[in-house]
Amino acid sequence: MFFLSSLKIAFRAIRVQRMRSALTMLGIIIGVGTVIIIINAGSGAKSQIAKQIAGIGSNLLMVFPGSTSSGGVRMGAGTKSTLCIGDAEAIKEACPSVKLVAPTWGGTAHLVFGNQNWSTSVTGTIPDMFQIRNWTLAFGFLFNQRDINTAAKVCILGQIVVENLLGDIDPIGQVIRINKIPFTVIGVLDKKGSSSYGRDQDDSIYVPLSTAQKRLFSTHIPGLVRTIMVQAKSLELMFEAEKEINALLMQRHHIQSGQEKDFTVRNLTEIMSIAQKTANIMSVLLLTIAMISLVVGGIGIMNIMLVSVTERTREIGIRMAVGGRSKDILMQFLIEAIILSLFGGLLGMVLGITACKVIAAVIKWPIPISWEALLLAFVFTGSIGVFFGFYPANKASKLNPIDALRYE
Repeated sequence: MFFLSSLKIAFRAIRVQRMRSALTMLGIIIGVGTVIIIINAGSGAKSQIAKQIAGIGSNLLMVFPGSTSSGGVRMGAGTKSTLCIGDAEAIKEACPSVKLVAPTWGGTAHLVFGNQNWSTSVTGTIPDMFQIRNWTLAFGFLFNQRDINTAAKVCILGQIVVENLLGDIDPIGQVIRINKIPFTVIGVLDKKGSSSYGRDQDDSIYVPLSTAQKRLFSTHIPGLVRTIMVQAKSLELMFEAEKEINALLMQRHHIQSGQEKDFTVRNLTEIMSIAQKTANIMSVLLLTIAMISLVVGGIGIMNIMLVSVTERTREIGIRMAVGGRSKDILMQFLIEAIILSLFGGLLGMVLGITACKVIAAVIKWPIPISWEALLLAFVFTGSIGVFFGFYPANKASKLNPIDALRYE
């Protein structure tokens, strides 16, 4: 009964000072809303990073050729042709931790179909590449070993190329020109989306590796490849596969220990780990700022409750004079502080959930709402009400009834 009576008095006191109560809750509203946005947006960002890395390929290692130097300036990995098909075959045969290997060679080409034209990247590879990258066909079929042996003029298109070059025409069986050479379309890939470095993976064409080397982008040395994609047998064997590849290629390229390698092996799982650690650091930093906002909101509640105690000193004296105990006064003001905090927390949750939905719609990222985060925010705001409301409530409960009645 006392609790219900205290609730009614607390709500009446808040209602009498609407504007003051609203401004007091503002810090809590902003703090809780920010916490929810950061936790949920951070979770969505980490999921998106993992999705983008997985979109490139599962358990994927990339082997790039070495670098050239010009006037003492090193041009970076991939500027010198040092990898060949033999390297790819050796990796598959001699590395126990490796499951699949796919060499690539390609470049940018101009496409023509009827009166439409388009420029995009054309990659020569082998069928294993699609399995490594978890890329399935929307319709049609892949080129095979016979197509590679004969350097067949067949191609597989990405969705963007189909939309911009063929439009609504059924692409299968159509003949398009790549750098003025006729190619027959045998397949269309499912949508893949943007890669982790922003490139649209659907804006691409794939042809047999030998076709790219002999017909489209001739090489000065037969058998050269631009990159080698490698899939490890499992996530746990990624680093073992990386060691095996490094050791094998150093042996094949006659590189002694301590000499600079003419190739680079990149572990995409490591890249994902670094990206997620960066996202975690940013989330912690922003969460700390949000927590500071909540503490500032709590200080606001303490401040306004101290003002309320001062304004209602005579009321406190009357309550004590008619039999009110110190603990009754303590609970009365403590409940009022908790209500201010919890009500601000609930409004902050609404703000945070709404903001998450708006952000998700704008950036096209899924931002799942974590109920654990909502519960945590609710408990935290209640704790703030208790912590910052206790001092004013305790001060009110220790007032001398006679001095309180004399207060003007």
